Amino acid sequence: MPAPDLDTIVSLAKRRGFVYPSAEIYGGFANTYDYGPLGVELKRNIRDAWWRSMTRERDDIVGIDAALISNPKVWVASGHVATFNDPLVDCKKCHQRFRLDHIEEGQYGPAQRDAAGNLLCPNDQGELTEPRLFNLMFKTQVGPVAHEDATAYLPPETAQGIFINFENVLTSTRRKLPFGIAQTRVSFRNEITPGRFIFRTLEFEQMEMEYFVMPPKDRENPAEYLALYEEWVQERLNWYINTVGISPERLRIRPHDPAELSHYSVGTSDVEYLFPWGWGELEGIACRTDFDLTQHGQLSGHPITYFDEETNTHVVPWVIEPAAGLNRTLAVTLLEAYTEEPDEKGDKRIVLKFKPNIAPVKVAVLPLSKNEKLRPAARRVYDLLRPSWMTQYDETQSIGRRYRRQDEIGTPLCVTVDFQTVGEDGQPGDDAVTIRERDSQEQTRVPIANLLQALRDKLPGC
Repeated sequence: MPAPDLDTIVSLAKRRGFVYPSAEIYGGFANTYDYGPLGVELKRNIRDAWWRSMTRERDDIVGIDAALISNPKVWVASGHVATFNDPLVDCKKCHQRFRLDHIEEGQYGPAQRDAAGNLLCPNDQGELTEPRLFNLMFKTQVGPVAHEDATAYLPPETAQGIFINFENVLTSTRRKLPFGIAQTRVSFRNEITPGRFIFRTLEFEQMEMEYFVMPPKDRENPAEYLALYEEWVQERLNWYINTVGISPERLRIRPHDPAELSHYSVGTSDVEYLFPWGWGELEGIACRTDFDLTQHGQLSGHPITYFDEETNTHVVPWVIEPAAGLNRTLAVTLLEAYTEEPDEKGDKRIVLKFKPNIAPVKVAVLPLSKNEKLRPAARRVYDLLRPSWMTQYDETQSIGRRYRRQDEIGTPLCVTVDFQTVGEDGQPGDDAVTIRERDSQEQTRVPIANLLQALRDKLPGC
């Protein structure tokens, strides 16, 4: 099934409590969104899956959680204060602002030009102003008085908190190269362009890891370093396929052209997804060399090095950086899971076919009706399951409508409590329930005493 159009996903996300427009009662706020009850669970599950793959399933990566607001010299050393700029143009007709490079790249549709070859506004083909650079970092003030010396910045990326703590982590964990440091946290960028839902927003969460290795013997031809980088590229692609459940047909690896590379990079590749508007980045894997550790060592006056016992020398490690966008991955997960198919009556059934480990709700407990005889047993089952999985209880409307609701939010399994469970007309019940599977709609009868194990078997990785 082709990916749905974006409007369909935006509508479902709001209706079912995944993602809301931020400050909607005040007319909203550009490029900002809030995550509802299901969205926050989906976000957490993706983050946890990434963290598990990076730290718990490996013995060479540890975690960190660095401060958001730090010494502004951090961003001077990283180059963000001087160079983290984008070209901005205004339309003289509609007064909309755009990033010039996004117009040139066709992100608003095919670039329009006048007879002289000048780019025109993608909104109304109006004349554009001359481009001017603006810095994407948000400034803030530390302390009660606003002055230049009190200026600080909200972090535009996750990496620098790792680099400035390299020595601390090395000392406290006694790690040997190669090893990595992982972190998930919010970053901020003063984006001026429409973000296509949560694809590009003012604040976003990154899942990032810096993998430190011995510097290559030949800096001009770092073959072993690039080979390890290629391994990480493939590993990250496989994570989206095997853990998140994204179709390989809608994923690709796009190596950056030499002209695209950052000045410190000797190789960068993006994991891209085929969005409804075209290919877009999910994650970048970059060869950052020793740039960041060297810069921080020089500006701070405190060299950041690793002591190599074999050569009895201090070296500056090189770095491979897989950096993923959590918000974008969530958007892709919604797009990828969305399915329309006929039900048993031939009507349209909307299903979010999340992998069980990613699904925000794992199990729904549904009494067959609101009959008071069913409620105690249904609540008993609900209380039994809640400690193990995120579970919903729903007794409103017909059982068919409730199945559809759970299908639409991606719940893998529903457990139905009926009159056969509790008994009726003076006859004892069987104290069993029916498990209904989301994708196949198959139903199996299971004693409540065996329910936990039966659900564990049907929810691998959860």
